[in-house]
Amino acid sequence: MRTVASLLILVLAGLAARADDASRDTARRAARATIERQIDAFRRNDAVGAYAEAAPQIRNLFPSAETFIAMVAKGYAPVLRPRSYRFETAQETAEDEIAQGVSLQDEAGLDWVALYTLQRQVDGQWRITGCQLKKAPGERI
Repeated sequence: MRTVASLLILVLAGLAARADDASRDTARRAARATIERQIDAFRRNDAVGAYAEAAPQIRNLFPSAETFIAMVAKGYAPVLRPRSYRFETAQETAEDEIAQGVSLQDEAGLDWVALYTLQRQVDGQWRITGCQLKKAPGERI
């Protein structure tokens, strides 16, 4: 009987680990989709669409889509219309928070690395809380 109980515990632990992995994968896919929607909105000059992907604390700092886009254009121009981008590693930094790396190339062909931070909102949607941007290693401007 003890062996059956031990085996049952191992099976249940394995199922819980798989469920946790699936939950993390789902969260990462949802976070990436948020970033993709924002980049797509930037590419279409859709300020309102891009602004909608920002977390409430960002929207509080920039109370309109126009002020938000002006800030992005001034300090984060490479993310506005990248020639290309690809997702790198993602990491859960806390419960309901993800840091997602993105490599991108700007319109001039320069390579950049962005680290997006996202937070799951009370409605379950992932929203962008920040973006750190720097030139890719070896890139000169």
